[in-house]
Amino acid sequence: MSAARLPAAGLLSPFEQLRLARQIVRTEGQTLLALAQRLGEEFCRAVAQIQAARGSVIVSGMGKAGLIGQKIAATLASTGTRSHFVHPAEAIHGDLGRVHADDVALVLSFSGQTEEVVRILPPLAQLGVPIIAVTGQPTSALGKAAAVILDLGAIREACPLGLAPTASTTAMLALGDALALVLSKMRQFSPADFARFHPGGSLGRKLSRVEEAMRPLAQCRLADASQTLRQTLVAQSRPGRRTGAVMVTDDAGTLIGIFTDSDLARLLEANRDAAIDGPLAAVMTRTPTTVVAGTLLTAACELLASRKLSELPVVDADGRPLGLIDITDVLGVASEKVKSPKSKVPGRRRTKNQIVKLHQPDS
Repeated sequence: MSAARLPAAGLLSPFEQLRLARQIVRTEGQTLLALAQRLGEEFCRAVAQIQAARGSVIVSGMGKAGLIGQKIAATLASTGTRSHFVHPAEAIHGDLGRVHADDVALVLSFSGQTEEVVRILPPLAQLGVPIIAVTGQPTSALGKAAAVILDLGAIREACPLGLAPTASTTAMLALGDALALVLSKMRQFSPADFARFHPGGSLGRKLSRVEEAMRPLAQCRLADASQTLRQTLVAQSRPGRRTGAVMVTDDAGTLIGIFTDSDLARLLEANRDAAIDGPLAAVMTRTPTTVVAGTLLTAACELLASRKLSELPVVDADGRPLGLIDITDVLGVASEKVKSPKSKVPGRRRTKNQIVKLHQPDS
């Protein structure tokens, strides 16, 4: 073996790497199980203290505990509890101005003696802000200043040196999640509330309403049931991207049927060319599947998936169409199992020119 291929001194073999990794994960898991057993009356007092606060939860911590604190503050805020993170070092240089007497402070320090954390305790007391301490040392300066102590207990860090905050910060993170989600449940925080706080990204899209994702009526194809199919197709021709369905209404404007591009393909595959010049009412799907305005987009996508639909009309309480959900617009939300029926037309295929010709009126 050449010198270039020799393993460097001190490196772990793959077996040793996995053994150490599993030991670290087990240590952190055991820490969480022990923490779960420790939770008691003080946890409930912390929940009550936060619920009673008219202001926000001010989360603070230094170093790794501070990073965990930032995540806890974000989780609280996104699940219905107003919360802000204040860095303790910045707090003593002016950021204490963000804190109000109506707030409650959630302060994280495993030792309870972190210098920057200890320095913010007297100003918080002067403001009359109650402190909830998350610490492993109840008799520390932080513990003594706190109205409520969430004692993490004696924790052995998962770090092989026993120094880097690992198991202790994992415990802080889990405890913060427990606080946030118990509070959320007690506030009866709903999926609609969650959607309001998460309007962006794929998560926000999943929690949005159908009106936010549908193609508005101005971009949809509408027709009267008395028209022929050819008249409908010619009249509904328009530049740009079109929907794959024509929504059919009666004289009162109520949705009574739908005719899709897949329906057209099936007519052509079955050599029912004469139907092109027959009434639309004879070939449309009557009483189509619809969703009412206000429905969650996830529910609409489940409907698309379960019924193998490509288009889903959105109607008002009286059954009048407001728009259309097209599967191509919600592929990121719909199940991966959704397959557009447009791609599964059996039998002989018509060329594009043949279909276009059938749409055109006879000369």
